[in-house]
Amino acid sequence: MRKYTYNGSRFDVIVVGAGHAAIEAAVAAARMGKEVACVTLSLRHAGEMPCNPAVGGLAKGQLVREIDALGGVMGVLADATGLQFRMLNTGKGPAVRSPRAQVDKDAYRAEALRLLRETPGLTLIEGAVSRVRVTGGVVRGVTLTTGGQLHSPTVVLTTGTFLCGTLHVGRTARSGGRTAEPAARSLSASLRELGFAIGRMKTGTPARVHADSVAWSVLERQDGDAQPEPFSFRSRLVDYRWTPGAQMPCYITHTTAESHEIIQGALDRSPLFAGTITGIGPRYCPSIADKVVRFPERDRHRIILEPETRRGDVIYLNGLSTSMPLDVQMDVMRSMPGLADVQLLRPGYAVEYDHVDPRGLRQSLEAEHIRGLFLAGQINGTSGYEEAAAQGLLAGINAVRQLDDQEPVVLKRSQAYIGVLVDDLVTKGTDEPYRMFTSRAEHRLVLRHDNADVRLAGLGADLGLTPAEVVEAAGRRMHESDAEIARLQAARVQPAVANPILEARGSTALTEALPVVRLLARPEVTLEDVHLMTPPPARLSPGTDVEIETRIKYRGYIERAEMRMRQQARLDDREIPADVSYEDVRGLSTESQQKLERIRPGTIGQASRIPGVSPADIGVLLVHLKTRPSDTREVH
Repeated sequence: MRKYTYNGSRFDVIVVGAGHAAIEAAVAAARMGKEVACVTLSLRHAGEMPCNPAVGGLAKGQLVREIDALGGVMGVLADATGLQFRMLNTGKGPAVRSPRAQVDKDAYRAEALRLLRETPGLTLIEGAVSRVRVTGGVVRGVTLTTGGQLHSPTVVLTTGTFLCGTLHVGRTARSGGRTAEPAARSLSASLRELGFAIGRMKTGTPARVHADSVAWSVLERQDGDAQPEPFSFRSRLVDYRWTPGAQMPCYITHTTAESHEIIQGALDRSPLFAGTITGIGPRYCPSIADKVVRFPERDRHRIILEPETRRGDVIYLNGLSTSMPLDVQMDVMRSMPGLADVQLLRPGYAVEYDHVDPRGLRQSLEAEHIRGLFLAGQINGTSGYEEAAAQGLLAGINAVRQLDDQEPVVLKRSQAYIGVLVDDLVTKGTDEPYRMFTSRAEHRLVLRHDNADVRLAGLGADLGLTPAEVVEAAGRRMHESDAEIARLQAARVQPAVANPILEARGSTALTEALPVVRLLARPEVTLEDVHLMTPPPARLSPGTDVEIETRIKYRGYIERAEMRMRQQARLDDREIPADVSYEDVRGLSTESQQKLERIRPGTIGQASRIPGVSPADIGVLLVHLKTRPSDTREVH
């Protein structure tokens, strides 16, 4: 590892930043055999978690599992530094269950920096990038604020909230990308000069308080899972286990009527409501003031107290994001159960920052008009560590593949949540910080967190990133699943064996022998119940039971989902020639013509997902492509 600025040095890939997107991009590119420079303002903030110190969550957990299956590192880092692991939505169907881990932010940051330092081919440089150097539409490298230059044919920008960042607490506003870190102003100007459409967004974070000032006894305790699942498929290979007592609890409190009165009375001092903040904030992660104003019928909002480190002295107030003045923040907190004597360690704040319109990117995350320039993370209008890491991994991979004159890796919506994320960004764009939800994935029953290795580990291994053992374990699990499902389809269970177990479950008793798969198709019957009736011949690999139960219980849904995926795949495989002129397509509506011309979709499938492009317009476009003299391929 080198930690010095080499003015004039040449690299294969330059990654700007050291957050979650940058870590994935830099490590992936280096592991794929390239010389990589990672340029950051401060190495000690590599892998920083300025907001919630957690990994995963609803839909985000699926992203982390996919990152891991492709050979990324976020899941490994979370497993190594986790404080509490929980599987969310366990009372609902498998399509919406998601893993989440509360992590030690200090340990995560230390592990991330150690990983960067120990990755062969990766040079760490402390410095600020002032501009991306481009000649003739091709990247040449970057210029630092010191005047030094680094040369490279590919650059990955992962600037987070630092582009013209402004921090807000009450009526006080100052330049910054995060607390105690400067903003990047000249780089934002450079991107404007390069022709990017720049917008403004806003995010925020709650206050941090001292654990000794909390009255824990009056709060509701929230523990992790008794048998937590690791994020990384690699962790499973080493019999990953938690020792009893290793997980730390979280606690739940709530706002009160007094809290809401305090907030309502201070809205004129809020930068959000006073008009000081102009950037658009995340609709699905609003500030506490937003919640109070938008939901006046609610008399309380849940707040979760989460430890930031294993020491447990710094507590994060999840759900209390705010940029209100300091005295208002204190009054609101002290009006809540358990926080009457709370001591503040750091106030909550909002940060405004510039972002690039992602519709100017290809599916590979490369800029449409600049060869070799890739963008990943919040610069593309997303919100969240997981969304950033997913983009960073894909951008790093595709930077390398471009250097090697290979086709970019483009994940389909039917293949991965990462595919949904990227397709949404480059096709639809976003007018608010984009956050992943299971509802965004139309094939979510197939894109589960538990089968990410089955879907993607083979691709990760082909890229040289995923260990062969992970691919082998996924294949072994699927083989066991197929064999056990075949056994259960042939087996029949007698009433005398089944009824005691069914009665304990409150299920209808049998009057005659029944195929086991029909029994397991009942919602209340589990695979564990079935195995008490007819034990498997050998112990199943970890995760096989989930695969078996899901495939049997949701067989009809899965078959319909797979049929829709095949239909969509035909549209996604139908490429649109790069030289097509939409002005020449007779019958297209004016709106569709303008949107297709601006976005320039690569496939019919992508074109069909552009807002405002109707099915009738797609039909017209298909006819036009079929009759083009230069395109004689048959259209089905």
